[in-house]
Amino acid sequence: MEPGNGTRISEFLLLGLSEEPELQSLIFGLFLSMYLITVFGNLLITLAVSSDPHLHTPMYFFLSNLSFVDICFTSTTVPKMLVNIQIQSKVITYEGCITQIYFFTHFGVLDVCLLTMMAYDRFVAICHPLHYTAIMHPRLCGLLVLASWIISVPISLLQSLMVLNLSYCTDVEIPHFFCEFNQVTQLACSDTFPNNMVMYFTSVLLAGGPLTGILYSYSKIVSCIRAMSSAQGKYKAFSTCASHLSVVSLFYSTGLGVYLSSAVTHSSQSSATASVIYSIVTPMLNPFIYSLRNKDIKGALNRFFEWQVQKGQLLWGRKTSHD
Repeated sequence: MEPGNGTRISEFLLLGLSEEPELQSLIFGLFLSMYLITVFGNLLITLAVSSDPHLHTPMYFFLSNLSFVDICFTSTTVPKMLVNIQIQSKVITYEGCITQIYFFTHFGVLDVCLLTMMAYDRFVAICHPLHYTAIMHPRLCGLLVLASWIISVPISLLQSLMVLNLSYCTDVEIPHFFCEFNQVTQLACSDTFPNNMVMYFTSVLLAGGPLTGILYSYSKIVSCIRAMSSAQGKYKAFSTCASHLSVVSLFYSTGLGVYLSSAVTHSSQSSATASVIYSIVTPMLNPFIYSLRNKDIKGALNRFFEWQVQKGQLLWGRKTSHD
């Protein structure tokens, strides 16, 4: 890339969450723990859903896909940050930065789409229970997930290509722990108006479309719950939505805050903090939010571990009998 009158940019410097040397070990340990919890927790959800026939329903099909996407979402940023801390380097190549922007946006959009599908699934289950099986059939669920993967590709590709058009006059220091689209855009010395328009258009698109669908679904759900005569029925209906609603609130409030706040302030510290919440904390909390109050998930996990223990005992018994 030849940025006009500037020098050729071959790499960026990721300054991370703190430049204090004494805090690096603490940050490394904290984020390594969060990453391992995220991968292990979401992997357990995926294994539980895939291994238990009782969980082969649309709600858990979307949940297992969300868990897989959350693992990928977190893996686009945290491993690189951990490696940089370990080798005491802040460098990320230009190509690596563009790749990180693409996959971070790709899996972020997938998260948004899957959360919207889960809201629609709850709407059908609560407001149209008699037609639930006919509406949410496996073919439709598969097509919805496939459509979300297809939709996320042009959005992430557009943002990556817009960054390719930017010019940088000096070595670029990104005050963040990964290459985020708005941070990389703000540091360019060329015209960033098209990039800002793409950023705000994407934010409005993801808020105006999926978020509107989620809010509409929940407005109908609330109306249906209020119309129920049984207090137990109301509690059961609300409990099936509480986990999803808490994840949506946390993800959207922090995710959209990062992009929309850049129109008012250029505070890199507040942006980085919000990014940690929606890109790392939320995927880490998802398995706990969806499993702690969910008897089906807890039962499936218990059966999965019992099956693993029995399998291990059987293999050990065969080994000792041969010996």
